[in-house]
Amino acid sequence: MRAVYERMTPLSCPVITVGGTNGKGSTAAILESLYRAAGYRTGAYFSPHLMRYNERVRINAEEATDEALCQAFAAVEEARGTTSLTYFEFGTLAAIWLFTRTGVDIAILEVGLGGRLDAVNIIDADVAVVVSVGTDHKDWLGPDRETIGREKAGIFRGGRPAVVGFDVSDSVWHEARRMGARALIAGRDFRYEARPGAWRFVSGAGTRDLPYPALRGGYQLANASCALAAAEALPGLTLTAQDLRTGLQAVRLAGRFQTLPGPGPRVVLDVAHNAEAARTLAQTLREQRVTGRTLGVVGMLKDKPVGEVFAALRGSFDDWFLASLDDPRGADAALLEGALRGIGLRPRGLYGDPVDAFATAIGCAGPDDRIVVFGSFKTVGAILAHVQGPGGGGGGRVV
Repeated sequence: MRAVYERMTPLSCPVITVGGTNGKGSTAAILESLYRAAGYRTGAYFSPHLMRYNERVRINAEEATDEALCQAFAAVEEARGTTSLTYFEFGTLAAIWLFTRTGVDIAILEVGLGGRLDAVNIIDADVAVVVSVGTDHKDWLGPDRETIGREKAGIFRGGRPAVVGFDVSDSVWHEARRMGARALIAGRDFRYEARPGAWRFVSGAGTRDLPYPALRGGYQLANASCALAAAEALPGLTLTAQDLRTGLQAVRLAGRFQTLPGPGPRVVLDVAHNAEAARTLAQTLREQRVTGRTLGVVGMLKDKPVGEVFAALRGSFDDWFLASLDDPRGADAALLEGALRGIGLRPRGLYGDPVDAFATAIGCAGPDDRIVVFGSFKTVGAILAHVQGPGGGGGGRVV
């Protein structure tokens, strides 16, 4: 990948790289929104996408057009010659090419998998963030949090700021110290305080009282704190107090405890697909209660810790609707049923795909009930595509 990148025009703007097991997408989106509020031209790279590949590449918080992406793909194809690239490597180089071509003031890159060997790590980030460390992707990253943490800390650079989040393994800050990075450690160098109607961010730069982020869930304060710590550590691009307030209130990212508009039962979409994210989802559901029942619609990949996810959410749902995913990695609903019965629970039904499961849940739900769709980007993406209809931009529900 480096050989191909060296044949392309290098990215010359400041770069913030964001890694972690959970929260990295939200943190990247918050950073994007903060710098947009200040009037900077932003490039942001996310993965995976929910419905359209275009979601992965945003210029000024807008998805890249088909035409722009095709131009970027053609440029990478020409530059690579006979060099083989993976899907993610090709897409990462295309995003970098597009950010260079459009002259962004700052690029925010979300790590795809791990960190040390991830495609985005070809860029020496001016600031790197590891938001959290869980035990997802053990087959690729290692058997435990300490090993996985070292892999994720591979995005740090000597002499440059390294933001270490709240829920990480000790190996992350040990690795930052070994590299000679300028570690900014959550709980030591920055922290947050939740308050009614607002929250407080405290760092070496001072204390700020701020509105809650538009992304729902108390856990987003940890992500927002990492974003603010990274922004404070990045020289040259100033953010005012008003930029911070505006950016936090304007941030958007689908599938992160996202509540759909419309009448009838409340519908929540969350891409939680590992044990740590499932525990966070369970906590958020407890914090944001409804008067009626809570119904769970779930579809997962078979290489995910299905039993651990279900155990973390035990007691969160009055009924479970289990869906198969039509994907080589997708789990069959019968596999999900076995895991659910393993913790002493029984599903309401098994369904051939998430849309069937969701439609049945809608039919069973009353106006005071809540339906939570979770388990995979593919599951949430299928429901988003369903409710938005053929045009892709509607806000109403189609059932």
